[in-house]
Amino acid sequence: MVKIRFLNKTIKFIYQNGCFGCCNFVQLAKYMETINRSDKKIAIWLLVGVAMTVIQFALGGITRLTGSGLSITEWDIITGSLPPLNETAWLAAFNKYKLTPQFQLLNFEFTLSDFKFIFFWEWFHRLWARLIGVVFAVGFIWFLRNKSFKKAMVKPLLILFLLGALQGLVGWIMVASGLTGDAVYVKPTRLALHFILALGLLSYTFWFALKLWIPKKEILVDATIKKANLWLIGLLVLQLFYGALMAGHKAANAAATWPTINGEWVPTHLFSHQPLLLNFIDNTILIHFIHRGLAYILFIAIMVWSLALINKSHSPFFKKINKIPIILTFLQVILGIASVLTSSGIIAGKWGVFEWMAQLHQLTGMLLLLSLLLILFLVRGKNA
Repeated sequence: MVKIRFLNKTIKFIYQNGCFGCCNFVQLAKYMETINRSDKKIAIWLLVGVAMTVIQFALGGITRLTGSGLSITEWDIITGSLPPLNETAWLAAFNKYKLTPQFQLLNFEFTLSDFKFIFFWEWFHRLWARLIGVVFAVGFIWFLRNKSFKKAMVKPLLILFLLGALQGLVGWIMVASGLTGDAVYVKPTRLALHFILALGLLSYTFWFALKLWIPKKEILVDATIKKANLWLIGLLVLQLFYGALMAGHKAANAAATWPTINGEWVPTHLFSHQPLLLNFIDNTILIHFIHRGLAYILFIAIMVWSLALINKSHSPFFKKINKIPIILTFLQVILGIASVLTSSGIIAGKWGVFEWMAQLHQLTGMLLLLSLLLILFLVRGKNA
């Protein structure tokens, strides 16, 4: 249907410009270029969203590492976009925070100045999420008004907006889990779910942009590489999930040693919790062990796979990007080891070496996922 509509528009253009018999190929080329340029503009809009989401990941990491996530106890979509504007409003917000388990059990010595610091990071994290929504909404309205969207784009865009709304909802469910009972932080499983859904939103937006940006002539066919790539992405997503559980349980300093885990290659007490399956989401030593084990497996697998990529004779563009996964994997391993070894020096309320290492470790893992998605887009199992 889209192809027929495109053909009709092209014929209409030729007719209107008197091109029969003496076709103005220059004008026709310019016309076709404007159609393609429209797709490129939409792709740029989506890639701006990808970049903003990467920044949101960084802000989320800072919010988590500074313990700021529970400083705002309400979810006001409109009025919450502004911070307290006077001393009375600040005291009211601080008094609400004083009712939380985190203040009563952990931060009971906090002053108003301390509260303002953690409030800022949570507020900025939420503000940036709102800005992402505004950028997508404004762009959507602009492209819709200019009739830039093709029919095939409608469904992906709807899915994109639904994923964004779901991410916001899960974000609040995650925060709410730390505001009751004796919780001083959000529940690790909800943090992990929030993180994985954010990765899903990021990946979907990135893939959509690639479809509009990269021409079909760049698509390669290699079923073996594609199959291995899918396995690597699956393992990496599992690894990132356990990385989020590590963050939620503050599990890095549960074993601040390397290469062994507290002097053991296979730690004792891996399955000390009951029921048995609870260990996989709640036992910090088992979570630590799985996260490290997956890292070793991924490192070896991506090394072998990347060597196969580099040895393949493909397009110039592919040759430019096929080394990215192996570079990011090396960096990710180094940052992971550094995060573990520096975790023994954590000082509550202070940003130090560990926090830098952990933040960079998370961002590198996310970029590694995007690099694998880029190659998955470029290398198909059959002709596109």
